[in-house]
Amino acid sequence: MIVSDKMNKVLEFYNSGLALYKKKQFEEAIAEFKKALEVHPEDGPSQLYIERCETFIKTPPPEDWDGVYTMTTK
Repeated sequence: MIVSDKMNKVLEFYNSGLALYKKKQFEEAIAEFKKALEVHPEDGPSQLYIERCETFIKTPPPEDWDGVYTMTTK
């Protein structure tokens, strides 16, 4: 599968953001996801992870958090 240069950039920023998210570096992760959105404003996964990061900044996950997000509402 061939991916455009634009989507390669989105994936680069997204993957960087995801790695930071898993390390609980939420503010840094948001910055990376926002870079992905600058390239592709409709990138749903980056938008979703920004929301999750904002939630975790307000209410941090437990120390033993494994990176899994547990939904609290439908």
